[in-house]
Amino acid sequence: MSTPPLFAAYAFDLDGTVYLGDELLPGAAETILELRRAGARVVFVTNKPLSAATAYADKLTALGIPTSREDIVTAIDALILYLSTYGRESPRLLTIAEPLLDEELASAGFTITCEPALTDVVVVSFDRTFSYDKLLAAFRAVHDHGASIVATNPDAYCPTPDGGLPDCAAMLGALEACTSARAEAIVGKPSRYMANALLERLDVAPEDLAVVGDRLTTDVAMGQSMGAAGILVLTGATTAAAAAEGPVVADFVIKTLDQLTPTFRGAAR
Repeated sequence: MSTPPLFAAYAFDLDGTVYLGDELLPGAAETILELRRAGARVVFVTNKPLSAATAYADKLTALGIPTSREDIVTAIDALILYLSTYGRESPRLLTIAEPLLDEELASAGFTITCEPALTDVVVVSFDRTFSYDKLLAAFRAVHDHGASIVATNPDAYCPTPDGGLPDCAAMLGALEACTSARAEAIVGKPSRYMANALLERLDVAPEDLAVVGDRLTTDVAMGQSMGAAGILVLTGATTAAAAAEGPVVADFVIKTLDQLTPTFRGAAR
């Protein structure tokens, strides 16, 4: 009799967990395919708002992990879910972001503005085109006109093969520093907004889910906060030493993803 998976569903982080840059990490494809064959539902959850969900699906498919758009949950999904229940029917948004985020928000029916005086919410995201002009416009909207701040994710940096890139926390920190305001919500992992977007996509009970990633304070923390298992994999941002001393204690710590598979567990018995 084949060994069943430990959980009915798995939510995998991407950067530092499934791949790094354009290269799959050890055991990633084999693990995901085996979990699917064993009957587990697999989705991918990323805080990185630089690509559309369809682009992440296409990348995974090209790397040997067949993936559809419905298998991807991004910080943009969580942002749209949050803004859809905002106090105004359709808040006017000024963004510190790359063009993709403006396009996704506009497609979801939101009004994007460049005018600080017309802004209800400043949306701050991971932005490789960040500039003083963007910061100034956001400052005016918040400081002079009372706009609120919402951010896509709390990550300080994004793992890359050459060491990493400053992430959303850097842009958010600049705006908070000059306005003395604080974001009313940061919607990516580990927030309840991202957790809700994930559960809505999976339609499983939290106790039947494992959230797998390379960061204690986002991946593991979100899993545990929603009643799921939080599994840390040591292929990205967190070392074994940091895991032992970290502010969050993972339910499981694994070196590589293949330690999740029924085959690995069966061989280890």
